[in-house]
Amino acid sequence: MGNQVESLKKYLRRLGAGEDLEKVRKDFAVEFQDVDATVIMKAEQEMLAEGTPLSEVQKLCDIHAALFHGATREEKIANAEREVNAAMIREERTTKTQKLIEQKVHPLYTFTKENEALAGLLDQIKTAACAGDVTQDLLGSLRDISIHYAKKGDLLYPHLNVQYGISGPSNVMWTVDDEIRDELSDIAKQLNYVDGDEIRDEISALLKDKQYDKKWYERLLAVVQRAEEMIYKEANILFPNCAANFTEEEWIGIYHDQKDYADCLGVKAEIWEDAESNKKISEASFSDSEIIMPGGHLTVEQLTALLNTIPLEITFVDVHNINRFFNEGSKDFKRPAMAIDREVFSCHPPKVETKVRRIIEEFRAGTLDEVPIWMEKNGKCMLVRYIAVRDTQNNYLGTLELVQDMDFAKEHFSSKKKE
Repeated sequence: MGNQVESLKKYLRRLGAGEDLEKVRKDFAVEFQDVDATVIMKAEQEMLAEGTPLSEVQKLCDIHAALFHGATREEKIANAEREVNAAMIREERTTKTQKLIEQKVHPLYTFTKENEALAGLLDQIKTAACAGDVTQDLLGSLRDISIHYAKKGDLLYPHLNVQYGISGPSNVMWTVDDEIRDELSDIAKQLNYVDGDEIRDEISALLKDKQYDKKWYERLLAVVQRAEEMIYKEANILFPNCAANFTEEEWIGIYHDQKDYADCLGVKAEIWEDAESNKKISEASFSDSEIIMPGGHLTVEQLTALLNTIPLEITFVDVHNINRFFNEGSKDFKRPAMAIDREVFSCHPPKVETKVRRIIEEFRAGTLDEVPIWMEKNGKCMLVRYIAVRDTQNNYLGTLELVQDMDFAKEHFSSKKKE
């Protein structure tokens, strides 16, 4: 193959130098009766590595098709050209990604450092699993993977999909994130691991069963492998796509939105001075005018403060399914500022999106007015209420989402029972 590559490069250089196509083709026919597409690709890649400008190599595409006879051969050459072009695009994106990561204040640097820490942790777990010695504390240290995945799901996937039409990560990687997170949670529960604060038993009685023990470790190693594969996909698919498309302004927005998330995997985001000085001010333009409503009148400043004081996480989605308002403050369900004016469905992973669409369509049709959902999140009892917003004529205006931490009620009634 090496000799073929060198010979082919010689003919390509003659063509690139402008030599008559027919003469080159006759000489080529004497030496080659056939040539594999991989040989062409390798020759072009080596020419690029030797300094031949990409534009010159790309110009050879049409000449190749004329040089080699037969549709099958042309298809091979076309495939080879596509591979070369794809390789060059990947190289450009890798370079751009690396430049951003080298900026230690950039969000991609933070994501990458988290992945490096996660990779080390996964190695520890694999070593312990092979020795049959996975502890609750070691497995519990993987909890932070949920924060890393949540940041991707809120800050990267939707923006890549909505703004740039790159839906693969949203449709595939987001789903896999959820599956990994759910599987890790289930595995941890079988070890009777409870939120890192309380261990009910040293080891579940089931784990004393050798057959069960083997199956449990097989599941653990399988999900660890999936998590490792996700690290690779982030570095080679997600991050390069983001680096190639997101603008500086968008990265600044992501930098500010990531502040709403807890530090994870021992990585603390650095201060990005340029982003701090260029923070987009989203404050309302306060004026002396008031908003007049049937129940009274308020200034914009008063209304903003009132909505932020209500002990609920408030989201309003308009009649066109667009996020129009989030109140401010600490949230269990993160709401990045960049999601404003974005379609609400893009903010949900695929497995949830279908349910959200159904609820909103029933609100719109008038067949449903409210959907309450009780759940456990971050160790707390939460009530999420979706409510149809209608005018006085019962016309649908949008959907209100209210999220409330209900632990206070649980604690209140528990104390009442003890009295």
